[in-house]
Amino acid sequence: MQQPLAYRMRPTQIGEVVGQQHLVGPGKIIDRMVKAKLLSSMILYGPPGTGKTSIASAIAGSSKYAFRKLNAATDGKKELQIVAEEAKMSGTVVLLLDEIHRLDKVKQDFLLPLLENGSIILIGATTENPYISINPAIRSRTQIFEVYPLTPEDIQSAIQRALKDVKNGLGSYQVNLSDSALHFLSTATNGDLRSSLNALELAVKSTSPDNDEIINIDLQTVEECLQRKAINADRDGDAHYDVISALQKSIRGSDTDAALHYAARLIEAGDLISLMRRLLVIAYEDVGLANPNACEHTVAAVSAAKQLGLPEARIPLADAIIELCLSPKSNSGISAIDAATTALQSGNYGQIPAYLKDAHYKGAAKLGHGIDYKYPHDFPNDWVKQQYLPDKIKFDQYYQPKANGKYETALNNQYYKLRKAQGKPV
Repeated sequence: MQQPLAYRMRPTQIGEVVGQQHLVGPGKIIDRMVKAKLLSSMILYGPPGTGKTSIASAIAGSSKYAFRKLNAATDGKKELQIVAEEAKMSGTVVLLLDEIHRLDKVKQDFLLPLLENGSIILIGATTENPYISINPAIRSRTQIFEVYPLTPEDIQSAIQRALKDVKNGLGSYQVNLSDSALHFLSTATNGDLRSSLNALELAVKSTSPDNDEIINIDLQTVEECLQRKAINADRDGDAHYDVISALQKSIRGSDTDAALHYAARLIEAGDLISLMRRLLVIAYEDVGLANPNACEHTVAAVSAAKQLGLPEARIPLADAIIELCLSPKSNSGISAIDAATTALQSGNYGQIPAYLKDAHYKGAAKLGHGIDYKYPHDFPNDWVKQQYLPDKIKFDQYYQPKANGKYETALNNQYYKLRKAQGKPV
C-alpha cells in the first residue's frame, strides 16, 4: 500500500524542510545543532501540518541516526522498550513522540534515564502549549521550540516540488495545475501542508487525462478534494483585503451580523491568521479606551483561538466580535499617537528640559541633568506641577479624550483636570 503524498515528500535533510526558517534556516538553532552534531531533545509545538514531523525526520536524516515514531496516547511502554533496545544495540535513535502532552507517568519514568544518557534523542510533537500541558520533568530535559503555520508561499513551493519529484511525488504524471487551483491549495488549509499535499494527490489521481495525457486540475477539482469552497476572501489579493476592510468597518459601525458574516468568509477561506490580527487591531483602534475590557477579552480570545485551531477557534473569536460590535467606540488612542507623530515630523519640537534628562551616571550633574527635578511621590497625592514637554511645544495637545463609555469619560475628566492644574489651556 502506497503512503500518502505528504508522507512520501517528508524531508530527509534539514535543507529540505519547508518553512520554519527561524529554526532550521542557515545558522539557526536546529541547523547549528545538526552541523555541530550536538543534538538535544526538544519539544516542537504548533498547529497540525506545519512541519513538526518533517523537522524530526530531517534531523534524523541529516545526522544519520535511526528514526522512529510513536504516539504518547496510543503506544505503550512495550513500544518504548523496543526503541530503547534498538538504541542500546545500534546507537542513538531519534524518537518522534507525537501528542507528547498525553505522556503518562509510567512512560515518562521509563524515558527520563534514556534522555539523560543520550541514547534517545526525543522530539516531542504537540499542538498544546507545553508550558501548560507537559510535565516539568520532561520540560526540564528538553528545549522548546514553537512552529508556525506555513505561509502560502511555503505551501506553493512544496506543491511545485511534489509535482516535479518523480521518485516520491507526482512527477511521473503530466499535471497542469491552474493558477487559481494552486492559489487555493496554498491558502485554504490555514498553513497545513499535509492537507494541501494530500488533496493535490487525490485531485491528480482521480482526474482522467485528456487526449494528450495531460491531467488538468482546476479550482473546482481542488475545492471538491479539500471539501472546501473557495470564498472570495482568498481568490485574489484585492478581494482578501476587501473582506478584512468590510469586517473592520462593520465592527466600527456596530453591525454585529455584518461583522459575523465577513468573519465567516475569512474562516471558510481558512484565513484564521488574518482574522485574529485584524480583531486585535480593531479592538485597540476602534474600541480602545471606551472599553478596555473588550480589548483584553479580544487578546484572550485570539490566544485561545491559536491554541484551538480551526474549527473550534471560531468560538472565542465570535464572542470577541460580538463584544467589539456592541461596545462603545473610541479612536482617541490612535488619533493621539498619530497627532504626536505628525507634530514630531514637523521638526519643531525643541529640547528635553534638563531636569528631565538621565542623571544616573557620573558627571550628569556637571551637565545640569536631573537638577531641580521634582519627584512626584514626594508630594501630596503623588503629583506636583511641573513642565514635561520642551519649551517650544509646552502647550501642545495630542490626546482628544471622548466621553464614550464610563472608562474614557473618567479619563476625560482627569485629563482636563490635570491640564488645568498644569496651567495649560483647556
